[in-house]
Amino acid sequence: MPDDMTHQQMKPGQLLARGVCRHLLSLDFVTVEELIPAPGLRVDVMALGPKGEVWVVECKSSRADFQADHKWQGYLEWCDRYFWAVDAAFPAELLPEESGLIIADAYDAEILRMGPEAKLAGARRKAMVQKFARHAALRWQAARDPGLALP
Repeated sequence: MPDDMTHQQMKPGQLLARGVCRHLLSLDFVTVEELIPAPGLRVDVMALGPKGEVWVVECKSSRADFQADHKWQGYLEWCDRYFWAVDAAFPAELLPEESGLIIADAYDAEILRMGPEAKLAGARRKAMVQKFARHAALRWQAARDPGLALP
């Protein structure tokens, strides 16, 4: 039952992110949600692979959600690969072909098209791994101590 309650409280994009994160874990990637790589940007899912790969996944729950996103190209400089995650009913022909494509639901996902690789420079990779680690640690600390005021 707790899973059903969580499922009911989550927004459509969060449900897609959950399925994406579950699938990426099966590929040995760890994930965080809603990471801010730079001021004015917030990625839905950032994944860190076993060899230090950095992937960004934007979850779009509808055509309107996709069409309202004017920042997505700004995410490309913060990752090695970029993906869209949508559900099976989404009109995938709207998505740029030069990006990855993941079909997801609340429970799992499948990579249909691998995003092209554009390796991060060493300094940018180090900065992103540090942001990833701090973000994950702050989320964990907030979960352990919900009343704590975090930065």
